[in-house]
Amino acid sequence: MASGSAWRSAARQLPLRLTVGAFFLHSGLSKREADQATAERLHQFATTTYPFLGKLDAQKFVRLLSTGEIAVATALLLPVIPAAVAGAALTAFSCGTLGLYLRTPGVRQERSLRPTEQGTPLAKDVWMLGVGISLIAEGMSEHRGPAATALGPWRRMLRL
Repeated sequence: MASGSAWRSAARQLPLRLTVGAFFLHSGLSKREADQATAERLHQFATTTYPFLGKLDAQKFVRLLSTGEIAVATALLLPVIPAAVAGAALTAFSCGTLGLYLRTPGVRQERSLRPTEQGTPLAKDVWMLGVGISLIAEGMSEHRGPAATALGPWRRMLRL
């Protein structure tokens, strides 16, 4: 049976994991049946920032994007996936979208991080990075087992 600490940790994570997981699941499933025009628009937008994606067919790119979003959703929604793993998946995905925001011309105001009207849909994704990092931190703190406890005196001495 799980300890009270584990239940409290799961309860703290539940709102984050459910809301972001549901968002990702919806987004991934919506892209699953993207028409050719939508696929080309998404692919073109991504290749502007990440030119190596130009090697992929637009439909294949959207299928991979959809699969990635569904995989992140699965990691978030399944409670058996550790928080640190789910957080790492979300953080990696959000770094990609924030890369789009930082590198795509016209989505930020000149010499600023503030978004233009066109950049707001990408800029708002910074919350994903915050949630991902929070889940990683939560996961790291909940897995302080015997090895971490045994190293406690050394950590204090070394200020780790």
